[in-house]
Amino acid sequence: MSRQKAPQKTNAARFLDDLGVTYSMVTFQVDEDDLSAENAAKLLDLPLGMVYKTILLRGQPTCLLEACLPAGTDLDLKALAKAASLRSVSLVPFKELFPLTGYHRGGCSPLGGRRHFPVYLHEAATKLDKMAINAGARGLMLVLDPVDLIEATKATLANIAKPKA
Repeated sequence: MSRQKAPQKTNAARFLDDLGVTYSMVTFQVDEDDLSAENAAKLLDLPLGMVYKTILLRGQPTCLLEACLPAGTDLDLKALAKAASLRSVSLVPFKELFPLTGYHRGGCSPLGGRRHFPVYLHEAATKLDKMAINAGARGLMLVLDPVDLIEATKATLANIAKPKA
């Protein structure tokens, strides 16, 4: 009988360890052609509303922030700008993700990055017992209590998601 190797700890997992937060790590086979949260949910056999994606944005006048919202939804840029008291927000280009966060596209986490950015979490997370968020590497998710994520990231709750177009 072969044993599956335990996933390697990421900075996001170590960050939670340092805080004493209970979580589990789940892995899935990465599809380089589809790095979406929707595909991750499908591969993990989890409901879309339980799997959250993290998006790095640039706010105007000048700041960086992260939005976490459920798979199967799109980010409402106007709602996020309003929640953050900014004129506007725009997506950070993929090529800037790693230098800013230490994470690659498909592996961004609001935890344990190079710098801490303000986090805006879609308010539906508070209705969940557990949620899955990227662990900082493609094919690796952290499953934890949303309250722990809110406390760990000092997240602001807001209605920032809209149905997929």
